[in-house]
Amino acid sequence: MKDELYIANLIAEKTGIEAEKIAQLIAIPPEEKMGDFALPCFSFAKTMRRSPALISDELAESLRKELGPDSSIGRVESVKGYLNFYMNRAKASSKVVSEILEKREEYGNTDIGGKKTVIVEFSSPNIAKPFHIGHLCSTAIGNSLSKIYDTLGYNVVRINHLGDWGTQFGKLISAYKRWGDRDIILADPINELLKIYVRFHEEAEKDPSLEDEARHYFKLLEEGDEEVTELWQFFKDASMKEFSRMYKKLGIEFDSYAGESFYSDKMPEVVQILQDKGLLEESEGAQIVRFDDDKKLPPCIILKSDGSTIYATRDVAAAIYRKRTYDFYKNIYVVGIPQALHFKQVFSIIEKMGFDWADSCVHVGFGYVRFPDRVLSTRHGDVVLLEDVLNESIAKTKEIIEKSNSDIENIDEVSEKIGIGAILYTFLKNGREKDIIFTWDDILDFEGESGPYVQYTYARGRSILRKARAEGVNYENADLSLLTGDSEYKIVKMLAGFGKAIQSAADKNEPCQITRYITDVAQEFNKFYNNCNIMKSEEGLRDARLALTESVCICIKKALGLLGIETVERM
Repeated sequence: MKDELYIANLIAEKTGIEAEKIAQLIAIPPEEKMGDFALPCFSFAKTMRRSPALISDELAESLRKELGPDSSIGRVESVKGYLNFYMNRAKASSKVVSEILEKREEYGNTDIGGKKTVIVEFSSPNIAKPFHIGHLCSTAIGNSLSKIYDTLGYNVVRINHLGDWGTQFGKLISAYKRWGDRDIILADPINELLKIYVRFHEEAEKDPSLEDEARHYFKLLEEGDEEVTELWQFFKDASMKEFSRMYKKLGIEFDSYAGESFYSDKMPEVVQILQDKGLLEESEGAQIVRFDDDKKLPPCIILKSDGSTIYATRDVAAAIYRKRTYDFYKNIYVVGIPQALHFKQVFSIIEKMGFDWADSCVHVGFGYVRFPDRVLSTRHGDVVLLEDVLNESIAKTKEIIEKSNSDIENIDEVSEKIGIGAILYTFLKNGREKDIIFTWDDILDFEGESGPYVQYTYARGRSILRKARAEGVNYENADLSLLTGDSEYKIVKMLAGFGKAIQSAADKNEPCQITRYITDVAQEFNKFYNNCNIMKSEEGLRDARLALTESVCICIKKALGLLGIETVERM
């Protein structure tokens, strides 16, 4: 982005047009022969009262007179109303690579966030249920967004809004009191609780009165009944042990585990504000909010007919609490697309309550995880446990490495990092709203667009650098201006765009912007590696190429880190 701003400022001086508007017009041409950057002059015609072609001709001629050997711009050409800029390769390469080597893991960081607080609510599994593969979507996306916003200088608060309240716990309490055995459940809490939860739904299909019983137990829980509260706490404690083990395996931490139950004493205020503003009305015994100004939104229940709350009430209470506690700049909810209507209702209610920060709340939705041969349903017990998937990925990775005759000493550690990284990469590879089709062939493809491919590229680069050190090569003071060849310069341009990719990921709340970027870098570096024998290059060029290789490794490691993926030094 720095080069675009530099060009924009030059043009602004000659046209009087605002540099920011010019910068927005600058694009990267579809073909390299058309230059590094292109500026269409068509929008200048009305202001400058000349044809776009004449404007570009005049600007090109004026700029050429000012270009010298030290200029960042190598040459400028005018082509049918476009200004094509060819940057000074020697200067650009020196600037980019030296900056990366100097800043290292800080490369790509900015202070654009100004320490403003961004809340990212993610993962948020329901207690007393297994941590299944579907939970990884929210977990992976939220963790990555947290790291991305942190890199941009925001103060990030990671919240795990545990699903630990609601009628489902009335169902579980009912199931436990009918069929539960404390000793059996203590031996394997999550799986045993799932069994009785599934059984409840099977029995409720035969006897619908069980649903009324479940609602009664949840009402008792809201009222603080000692027995049901003790059971609820038992379910929660058992679940947290399970979840903590999974988060440790994924390297994920949270600043808060304040779940739905945390806001149980904060919901009366929500109801009171809605009543005071005349927004609540009765409908079949329930208290609802209507959205007469938006006919597409159905009414939202705030209180059920028995006086109990629903998760919309709790989400409104949570948003108010978070604003008061953290004074957030942005409040992001990483929750599946099926909840889009719910969040539209919640955000609209917050706005109707008179809170002008409602538009700072953002729903970041995502699609489903699909298996070619099965459908997932927690109610019917058809779940794919995340731990099973991760362990299988690690085992398959280890098998692939062993078959490659690798002499890796710490094969278990390497297999774990690559295996878990492969899963995370797959979940962050495409736009988050697309469904994920889970197949091992794609996930563990060491030669395609996959986590193992990018990690292998990093390991390959590190191997080259180790070989150079072993041969006594010191490239610390390499002449980086020698990186002017097409293959080297293409990598330099890509590395220069790292910060832009990070910013784009935050702007769109799309970690796939990072995934795609670093995959492109890996592919381009592998082409360079195969076409240029780095260690056998002429001494000066060899050192410069080694410096470029280290820069690539730094960026790959940083980018994978933003995705929550650890790198390995050898593969």
